[in-house]
Order: sequence, then C-alpha cells, then structure tokens
Amino acid sequence: MMGLDLTLIWAAIIGFGIIMYVLMDGFDLGLGILYPFAPDEESRDVMMNSIAPIWDGNETWLVLGGAGLLGAFPLVYSVFLPALYIGVFLMLAGLIFRGISFEFRFKSKKNRHWWNRAFCWGSAVAAFAQGAVVGAYIQGFAVVDFVYVGGALDWLTPFSVLTGLGLMAGYALLGATWLILKSEGHVQAWAYSIAPKLLLAVLVVFGIVSLWTPLVSLEVRARWLDQLHLIWVFPILAMACAAMLYRSVKRQQEGLPFVMALGLFIFTYLGLIASKWPVIVPPDYTIWDAASAPESQLFLLVGMIFVIPVVLAYTAWSYWVFRGKVKVGEGYH
Repeated sequence: MMGLDLTLIWAAIIGFGIIMYVLMDGFDLGLGILYPFAPDEESRDVMMNSIAPIWDGNETWLVLGGAGLLGAFPLVYSVFLPALYIGVFLMLAGLIFRGISFEFRFKSKKNRHWWNRAFCWGSAVAAFAQGAVVGAYIQGFAVVDFVYVGGALDWLTPFSVLTGLGLMAGYALLGATWLILKSEGHVQAWAYSIAPKLLLAVLVVFGIVSLWTPLVSLEVRARWLDQLHLIWVFPILAMACAAMLYRSVKRQQEGLPFVMALGLFIFTYLGLIASKWPVIVPPDYTIWDAASAPESQLFLLVGMIFVIPVVLAYTAWSYWVFRGKVKVGEGYH
C-alpha cells in the first residue's frame, strides 16, 4: 500500500514538473521561434531582455522532472532513451545553442546576426524535438519485457512531425502573448498582430491531431469511447481558453492573453494525461510496472519536499523582481 501511495505521489510530482517546464520555458522558446520575424533589431533586444533574468531558472523544471523520473521510474529510461535518443539529443543540443546565444549576442557586435540565428534555430529545434517526442509517446513504443525493440528513427513519423510543428506554433503563441504582457509601443503592436494567426495555427493542428490520434493509438481510441463524457471536458475547456484569448487580444488587453495561452496548454496537457492514465510506457506498461522500490521513492521524496518549495519560491521572487515592462534601449546586460 505504501508503494502504491508513493508511486501516485511521484506520478503527480513528475507531471507537475513537466507542465511547469512547458509553461515556464515554453514562452522562452516561443520568442526564439519568433525571432527572425521581429520587425527590427530593437524588437529583438526587447524580446531577449524580457526573458534574460529568468530563462535559466525556468529550465530548472526540466532538470527536476528528468531527475525525478530517473529516480522514481527508472524502467522508463530503459525504454525512452533508446527509443528517443536522437530526439532527446536534438532537444538538448538546441537548448545548449540557445543558452550560449543569450550570453554572446549581447557582447558581440560584428557577429550578432550569427547569434540571432543560433537563438532562433536552437529554440526551434528544441521545441520541435519536444513536440515530436510527445507524438511518439502518443503512438507508443515497440517494447518486450521493458526492452525497446524498435528502430532508432521509429519516433519520427508523419504524426510526430505534426505534433512537433504544433508545439512550435503553441510555444510561439506563448511567446507572442508574453511579449504583449512585457513590451509596449511598436513591439507590442507587432505581438498583437501575430497572436491571432498563431492561435489559428495551433487550433488547426489541435483539430488534426485530435482526429488522427485514435487512428495511431488504439488504447486512446478505446479510452475516448468508453469515457467520452469525462475526456472531452478538457478539450472544451481548452477551446474556451482559446476563445477568451482571441477576444482579449482583439480588445488589446495585456495580461489575459498570456493567462489564457497558459490555460490552453494546461487543459491540453490534462487531456493527454487523461487519455493515457495510468500508462507511462505505452501501450502496455503502467506507472506501477515502471516504479522503483518504495524505499527508493521515499528517500527521494524527502529531498523533493525541500527542493520544490525552494524552487517555487525563487521562481516567484525572480518574476516579482523583474515584473513590469521592458522598454527599448533598456536591459539587464
């Protein structure tokens, strides 16, 4: 019983860490995706300065979720790493290039355009890889006795390419709404102009993926048919967020578009969990199949009890300290 309780607790912690990373780092990556489309170099300065004080702290959730997953569900790594090795490598490479560009772009004058490209392509590759990994998770893996028996590129399919592009559009939408919140003048006006287009792209991909998912995942199709009255609560709430986002952008509101974009991601994420729960290695293995020993989970949980509140506290503090608008010509470097 103790093992069951700890497994559920750890599933909640890992799920919380993943969604926190998506929400906190999603708009960072989104700004990078939008970077080449910015109207001028001053706009790019504002975009980067709006996240310069917080971007590295946002990625703490990626480390926290990854470390927790390894400790609490080690058998997941025995499948995910060989199945998703290339996708995970691309994601990490993109994050590294993006991180380097933060520091060097502000210091470089002659070669700034190369660091602009590094920031853009690093963000785009990382976002696409994350979305493709989600698509591969929805499809499931070829697993026998918790050993991956598929190929190195089985994760890359037309479906996972679509989910990768969809997440890029979603992150770009988060980035645009964040820019609405943090900028002013012509930079904010540009963000207002592109937000509806990005929302349309996200909804189109959302619709296609929703129709395609039952065809690539039999267990998801069965879950949707058996629990239709519960599962479809989340898409309805996601669409409500999308409608409010569009309305708030048209009314030139500043804070609500970003909040609604976050809500769109949250309800889509909860819908994915509801469609797969309690499977952690699709199509067959549950969280209890993949869990580590209760003693190991309890040992790690003690540390997490201290770590998570500290991370939440300094994250909230950093956002509070650097609240307000970022103006052209101002920055933190």
